[in-house]
This record gives sequence, C-alpha cells and structure tokens, in this order.
Amino acid sequence: MFNIVLVTPQIPNNTGTIGRLCVNTGSSLHLIKPLGFDITEKAVRRAGLDYWHKLDLHVWEDLDDFFKHNEISGNLHFATTKTEKPYFDATFKAGDFIFFGSETSGLPADLLDRYKDENITIPMTKDGRSLNLAVSTGIILYEAIKQNFTDYKELM
Repeated sequence: MFNIVLVTPQIPNNTGTIGRLCVNTGSSLHLIKPLGFDITEKAVRRAGLDYWHKLDLHVWEDLDDFFKHNEISGNLHFATTKTEKPYFDATFKAGDFIFFGSETSGLPADLLDRYKDENITIPMTKDGRSLNLAVSTGIILYEAIKQNFTDYKELM
C-alpha cells in the first residue's frame, strides 16, 4: 500500500524490523545503496526476519537509480529532524513513498532542500536528538495507514 524508502541504512536489525513492518502492512521496502550490512537471506534471518521472502523488496544502486525508475508526482514524504512540519499534518495517499535516512546521518541535505515542502518530522522534546529508525518508520507508516484505513481494510 505504501513504499518505505531507506537511504543508506546502517543497522541490519533496524532494516529487519522495518522489513517485518512492511510485510505486515502490505508495504514495499526500497533500500538505497550503499548499505551498511549484507542482505543475504542468512544475514536478514539473523536480524530477526524469518519471512524476508514475503517482503516486496527493491534495492537501488543510489538515489539517481531510484528516481530514474519510479514515478514521482507529489507522492513523496521525507522524515527528518530538520523541519517543523509534523508528520500528522501531511496528507498520505496509497502508493506514496516515505523516505528515511541512515541512522548515523539522516537524509542527504540536498534531497531535503530539493523537496523542502515534503519534509516531515516526529515531534520530540528538546532532551532527545532522534528516535530509532524502526520506531520512526512505524509511527509515520501507521499514520499513513490511519489516513487511508478504508482502502487498507481490503488488504486485511
């Protein structure tokens, strides 16, 4: 129903958890290289996803490769701590692409600048810097599902 895009993820357990989330929500997972880990079946099984084979997985060489092969027309959202717009003020539609950056550096600044109006954030106190990647993905993905629940119920 939705497309989760992880740009250069570094921690295999986060990607395994997000893969499980995608299988259970009918979402596709797009991984943008370089990856900080191996995605062979043995490696992802160790990361906690024993049904990786059920995942609608797409692996791209880089962001240019991703954009070259996907139709982009107002269906993008970029999760970042560098904006004031809360994720629940975004309008999500089935098929949207929701981008998350690497655990160590987030999304590339030029990407955030190019799509400034599509940047969204999860509100947090000043005491924290960021949330875990898998937690952030779950929060935003389930908001998208909530907004499209009538259509989503057909997948259940």
